[in-house]
Amino acid sequence: MQCRLGCGACCIAPSISASIPGMPNGKPAGVRCIQLDENNLCKIFGQPERPAVCSHFKPDIDVCGDSNEQAMTIITELENLTS
Repeated sequence: MQCRLGCGACCIAPSISASIPGMPNGKPAGVRCIQLDENNLCKIFGQPERPAVCSHFKPDIDVCGDSNEQAMTIITELENLTS
């Protein structure tokens, strides 16, 4: 599966404990990553300072669903189940 450009669910819904440029303590669940631009695209995509957890995330129908809204719902539910 290819990532849906402009989705951003994986940069908003989950907590990220790794340091992110501009967010040295990571980010809590439901908080928009500071590196997500106004088009929901990662400003540091492909750059070495991007957290490994972000680089290793691969879109999958089970996580991303069929729409941006489904992705947000599924990832939020997964976050709640694992927090």
